[in-house]
Amino acid sequence: MKLQLAKGVRDINPEDKIIKQEITAVLQKNFELYGFLPIETPLIERESVLMSKYTGGEEILKEMFTLRDQGKRKLALRYDLTVPFARYIGMNPQLKIPFKRYQIGKVFRDGPIKLGRYREFWQCDVDIMGCKEIDAEAELLTIASRSIKDLKLNAEIKVNTRKILNGIMNYADVNKDLQKTTILSIDKLEKLGMQVVEKELLEKGLSNDSINKIQSTLNIQGNNKEKIKELKSIIVSEEGKQGILDIENLLKLLENYKTNIVFDISLARGLSYYTGIVFEIFLINSKIKSAIAAGGRYDNMIANLLESKKEFPAVGISFGLDVIADALESSTKKTTAKVYIIPIGKEDEMKFETIKLAEQLRNNDINVSLDLMSRGISKNLNYANSLNIPYVLFIGENEIKENKFKLKNMKTGKEEFLEIKEIVKCVETV
Repeated sequence: MKLQLAKGVRDINPEDKIIKQEITAVLQKNFELYGFLPIETPLIERESVLMSKYTGGEEILKEMFTLRDQGKRKLALRYDLTVPFARYIGMNPQLKIPFKRYQIGKVFRDGPIKLGRYREFWQCDVDIMGCKEIDAEAELLTIASRSIKDLKLNAEIKVNTRKILNGIMNYADVNKDLQKTTILSIDKLEKLGMQVVEKELLEKGLSNDSINKIQSTLNIQGNNKEKIKELKSIIVSEEGKQGILDIENLLKLLENYKTNIVFDISLARGLSYYTGIVFEIFLINSKIKSAIAAGGRYDNMIANLLESKKEFPAVGISFGLDVIADALESSTKKTTAKVYIIPIGKEDEMKFETIKLAEQLRNNDINVSLDLMSRGISKNLNYANSLNIPYVLFIGENEIKENKFKLKNMKTGKEEFLEIKEIVKCVETV
């Protein structure tokens, strides 16, 4: 039998998994720094939940993996973490408001495959439920900004609001029935270009005059304040004016957080459940063109899902773990070990002493690997070098007597005889 992977999925090698774990650690640290709580929801949901007309929308439902259990119940693999979060909120009415949650887990979409996009991938979501104020968006965008810096990514945060887009639809005299699908077409602008989007809008029934007004508005240039000033002279609908005010208030809050964003009038976000501010994060000068994180406000989804008149305002952002890992693929780290111990001398005697030494270091939170196969020094050094282990520690009879061990820096070649506490101090900074 020829062994093959399913299309659009991958095995993750140790060096790649290490990168992903480091990214996850940075995100989790920052989520918790702002007081968010972890939850976990199932990979499998009832198909009816994921297919609700109030959730992902037609575009994403085409990519949903569906299945049946032995009781012939209709199930599906989750395509994001937002809809399961909405279902979780509905099933847990006792939660204190605002409820600030994060979740890190796999999602599945049967969509096109390219660099940074797979059919099985990880999302790292952080959401606030119960807060109507723009303060929630400001906090999420600041977490995103802090995480970008910590991961040393060259990226920018783009922000817009559905209210402004709806205001543009009003200005361009787009029929109300066509406004939602028009915004979905605008969302394709970055990937497909204006020529393709223009053709699509004509096919949907928009007039040339409407298309020209949309195009001229989306092409407004300048810094954030200049774009806002220009929009104020165009948008007349109350919803559109409120959207401009929301962006202005958000920018004021972010000044205090020292968080920079780019106000992008063309940013639409394809999912139909967004109701207010939306955001996407893109790498600058990178071969990866997909957003590495995205999100927005979805005030109606939970109430609609529950068929409830109660308000459940919510906003969230999702970080794509796989696409961020692809951006950091140049990392040379191939192991979690900081020290590799090589015993020298009689095999039986040294084996026990090596174990004792390794455990002493591990008790000081130093990651240690050791020779398990009784190989010679040369082969052991080659092994440590192949995994880029930073330090090698030699243990022999003399080292045991003096309680000092030869530590070799594998990068510089420098060797020192050190006591345990000196080894810990030297290695723990790596």
